[in-house]
Amino acid sequence: MKKGITLIILMVVGLALFSGCASAPPLRTEASTSEIRAAEEAGAANVPQASLHLQMAKEELELAKELSAKGEKEKAASMLLRAEADAELAVELSHGDAEKAESLAAVGRVRKLRQDNP
Repeated sequence: MKKGITLIILMVVGLALFSGCASAPPLRTEASTSEIRAAEEAGAANVPQASLHLQMAKEELELAKELSAKGEKEKAASMLLRAEADAELAVELSHGDAEKAESLAAVGRVRKLRQDNP
C-alpha cells in the first residue's frame, strides 16, 4: 500500500515539475509600452522622423505579442527590445525638435530686441 501511495506522490510531483518547466514566463511589455507612451507625450507624432520611429515601435510591440502567442519567446523578446529602442529614439528626436524650435524662437527674440534697441 505504501509503495502505491509513494508512486502516486512521485508521479504528481513529477507532473508538477514538468508542467512548471513547460510554461514560459509571460511576455513583459511594460518597458516598451511605457517608452511608447513617453514618445507620444513628447510629441513624436508631430515630428516626421520621430513619428516614423514611434510607428515602428508600435508595430514591433504588436509583432512581439503575436510571436509570444505562437510560443516564439526569444523572437518576441528581441522584438520588444527593438520596440523599446525605436520608442526611445522617437523621444530623443522629439526633444531635439523641441530644442531646435526653442532655439529658433530665442534667436527671433534677440533679433527683435536688436531691432528695437539700435
